[in-house]
Amino acid sequence: MTYHPKSDFMRVMIERGFLADCTDYQALDEALVNGVVPGYIGFDATAPSLHVGSLIQIMMLRWLQKTGHKPIVLMGGGTTKVGDPTDRADERPLLTPEKIDENLAGIREVFSTYVSFGEGENDAIMVNNAEWLDGINYLEFLRDIGRHFSVNRMLSFESVKARLEREQSLSFLEFNYMILQAYDFMELNRRYGCLLQMGGSDQWGNIVNGIDLTRRVIKNEVYGLTSHLLAMSDGRKMGKSQGGAVWLNGDMLSPYEFWQFWRNIPDADVGRFLKLYTELPVEECDRLGAEEGQAINDAKITLANEVTTLAHGREAAKAAEATAREVFEKGGTGEDLPTLTLSASDIGDGISVVQLITRAGMASSGKEAKRLIADKGARINDEVVTSAGLMISSADLAQPVKLSAGKKRHALVVLES
Repeated sequence: MTYHPKSDFMRVMIERGFLADCTDYQALDEALVNGVVPGYIGFDATAPSLHVGSLIQIMMLRWLQKTGHKPIVLMGGGTTKVGDPTDRADERPLLTPEKIDENLAGIREVFSTYVSFGEGENDAIMVNNAEWLDGINYLEFLRDIGRHFSVNRMLSFESVKARLEREQSLSFLEFNYMILQAYDFMELNRRYGCLLQMGGSDQWGNIVNGIDLTRRVIKNEVYGLTSHLLAMSDGRKMGKSQGGAVWLNGDMLSPYEFWQFWRNIPDADVGRFLKLYTELPVEECDRLGAEEGQAINDAKITLANEVTTLAHGREAAKAAEATAREVFEKGGTGEDLPTLTLSASDIGDGISVVQLITRAGMASSGKEAKRLIADKGARINDEVVTSAGLMISSADLAQPVKLSAGKKRHALVVLES
């Protein structure tokens, strides 16, 4: 990147490694220097929580506010009814309005820890695109908005081309998604003076559509900025771990498990993740990322503490680190470990260790649990489990039991009193 920005926001986006592309670097930079720029990112309500795959976008909104501008969190109450085909090999399952509302409520909880909402000039606002999409008259929409879109051009976008090249179904419903997203940008500009849409680089075509539509229909200039699509250096997708999605809501994933995800990232990712997911100075991020041996493990603890503090608060981060030290360094059980609570009726005459491992979320299936045992990766109270036929009785659970899968994943199993 050879562009030298004047605005703090663009400088942060470039220095910390967020920026993949921008529709007009100089014009956006000038707008950011000359006044408060409202900018938005959209989040569809496909689950009750966002996961860490969305965290780079949330951090972009946080930096927008920290550099003096106005974040707009667009909740996709309307577009979720259609489903974004981007990065999908198949059509998303359609959700009921009730489920969408339930998911929106869960997602809203995340943002209050990252941005400040209010009535001030650069306070964040949260908007639901159902406000304007739910009441659309289809014929009027086709006449007034649809005529500005070229099917030839829409077919050229990567998200559409990839599906067609694989000869996978792309429904007309999903094909309309990019038109609705473009309409969102125009409506946000009309209603809130929104000048900027941000998103992952896979959203480039949708963002450009919105810029073109806004220019054609209401004659306003707006801008787009995209971030890199991230994967870990070992090939894993951001947001996924062995135990499933790494959710941002504490009721779906404990702060300890969240902390552990960041503590266990590959060494090669430490520096860039510190820059993207924390607010430590860039020089400090680079220094920590260049460490080796035990020092790189200490850097990972710094990363885990800083990211967990932003998501769940400083006390939760401290508790997670203390639990990790107790489990790993002192051989203790750690009270903050994920806990599986069983009743006497769950156990009956005994419960197999395979069931225990599966129910505790340490394996996704009985087959995977048996493989873990065969590989000597399963332990109870730090003792290796040698037989998949081992049965656990109520008497065995008179005291909490620590269940381990490999060296880094642990859970407590307790008997309901």
